[in-house]
Amino acid sequence: QVQVVESGGGLVQAGGSLRLSCTASGLTFDDYAMAWFRQAPGKEREGVSCINWKGGSTYYSDSVRGRFTISRDNTKNTLYLQMDSLKPEDTAMYYCATDKGSASAYCSDYWPYLPQWRYWGQGTQVTVSS
Repeated sequence: QVQVVESGGGLVQAGGSLRLSCTASGLTFDDYAMAWFRQAPGKEREGVSCINWKGGSTYYSDSVRGRFTISRDNTKNTLYLQMDSLKPEDTAMYYCATDKGSASAYCSDYWPYLPQWRYWGQGTQVTVSS
């Protein structure tokens, strides 16, 4: 049984930083690309960042590029999202996802397409105050 668990969310002032973590069990962690998504109230879930199985390639949405950094530690089965220069518009529930089916070790340009991701965590709330 695959389990994906996010942690590290919280309340932070604009301009501050947070680091999210995501652990995945029940699968061979380093076989799969991993991704972060977020969903703000009243909005659709959107892709934030993706990292391939070895961590050599990373992808970011335009809204977070240059402020967020995705990384992974395959020895700890853990995915990270370092979020700096946070803005109120970054307020959302943040989700971790893994196993996007075909070519599952790699993100590809289509990584933000939600239905392809098989396993999701329950999310961790990030709130940025102005």
